[in-house]
Amino acid sequence: MSDANMQVDRRPWLLLSPALVFITALVVIPMAFILVYSFYENVDLAVDVPAIQFGNWQELLTDSYYHTAIWKTLRLSLIVTVLAAVLGYIPAYVIAMTRYRHKWLLLLLLILPFWVSFIIRTLSWIHIFGNQGALNGLMNLLGLGDLPFQIMYTEFTVIVGFIHVFLPYMILNVYVSLEGIDENLEPAARTLGATPWQAFREVTLPLSLPGLAAGSLLVFVLTGGSYVTPLILGGPSDFLFGNLVYDAVVTELNWPMGATLSFTLLFLLGSVVILYSRLMGMNQLAKAFG
Repeated sequence: MSDANMQVDRRPWLLLSPALVFITALVVIPMAFILVYSFYENVDLAVDVPAIQFGNWQELLTDSYYHTAIWKTLRLSLIVTVLAAVLGYIPAYVIAMTRYRHKWLLLLLLILPFWVSFIIRTLSWIHIFGNQGALNGLMNLLGLGDLPFQIMYTEFTVIVGFIHVFLPYMILNVYVSLEGIDENLEPAARTLGATPWQAFREVTLPLSLPGLAAGSLLVFVLTGGSYVTPLILGGPSDFLFGNLVYDAVVTELNWPMGATLSFTLLFLLGSVVILYSRLMGMNQLAKAFG
């Protein structure tokens, strides 16, 4: 191979080298440390002994408590994702198709919640669903049933909290996908005899599926890795896998077990991302945040 060809072959790697260095330093090496730490042995609170033993992994694979947490995390993530997809498509479609001259204002209102702290937005539901909250107060005024209704600290409130926080991610991704569709396609389908519903079903919806899939990926992964919302809005049985990581590291000071659980969660959510990348590609995510 000539020197010119070798230089051409090296050029992509030279261009990628800064990104590869940052990814290696900030992602690969820390995750390697976490994986190695998962084989350490915890002998007391915050006292760990370097060792190559599989006790933490054996406990994870054999204890049904962790299996229940994994199943509950995947189930709840799927429920939140489906609800966010259904609820998020309509406003995304309205924003993309509106003839309103100041469309930027609608987008500003959409991203406005991001300016408020994640924790504050989650805590706000206590003032709505709590025993002394707005919902119970409204029902008291209407004279509906025996009060107060116990709404807080249930799986329902956890799902509502997740949708409230992550719904804008879904709307933004679907909006970007809809905005990229030629606006003449749907009128053309109408001209050829399709009804408005048929034009949407056969033209707009299929072309917007990449954005819907990208939004679903974000909502699923963010829900699966969250622990604050179940901690604030959920009851004792509404924990997710992220809560187990938090308890192991912060409460029990069992860092090797926390490392084991963290790597397991990374593997589960990373598998979802890899599957999405193989099926859809990562371009739509770049468009949404570009």
